[in-house]
Amino acid sequence: MNISAVLLAGGASRRMHKDKATLVIRNKPLWQIQLDLLQKLRPAEIFVSARTDPSWRPHHVQFVADDPPSRGPLSGLTATLARIQSNHLLALAIDMPFMYEGHLRALCMQIRPACGVLPMVGGRVEPVAAIYPVEARIEFIKALSGTNFSLQTLTNRLVKMGRLHVIRVSKREQRFYWNLNEPSDLAASLAAD
Repeated sequence: MNISAVLLAGGASRRMHKDKATLVIRNKPLWQIQLDLLQKLRPAEIFVSARTDPSWRPHHVQFVADDPPSRGPLSGLTATLARIQSNHLLALAIDMPFMYEGHLRALCMQIRPACGVLPMVGGRVEPVAAIYPVEARIEFIKALSGTNFSLQTLTNRLVKMGRLHVIRVSKREQRFYWNLNEPSDLAASLAAD
């Protein structure tokens, strides 16, 4: 697959009270679950984006530091888009352990030249499980140098520009986007597993 992939792992995990990447689900740390998933897609290259280089990062996975001051995933995506060797960047948040390989492959099949894919879950787009064209980098840089760091705002602008194509996620597939933010989310996921 001629795309690059980035695992977004730069969050402070304040609500979880510990690093989400090290949470153990299905007998594996979350970082390993997510990197294994990305590796199954066989991207041209894989990055981990975070504020500092995580101790758990495998040596074959490239590290991309958020440019300080960190503005959340916007910083990580901007820095990674500057480094990719392919035409598209698949972003995946560290805290989405139920994402499915087949679903990501289906999203990848929807990319077009200079246009990525933005999933819509219910009435809200999901920018941390999306595919961005390298041409969107200029808009990311503009957003990072402004005062509005919302990925919702930026992705809406990219849709209007024709740089992102919105894909509506079916009700059955919405579970892939369930993320872990608080200890109760983790407990619920372990109970459902």
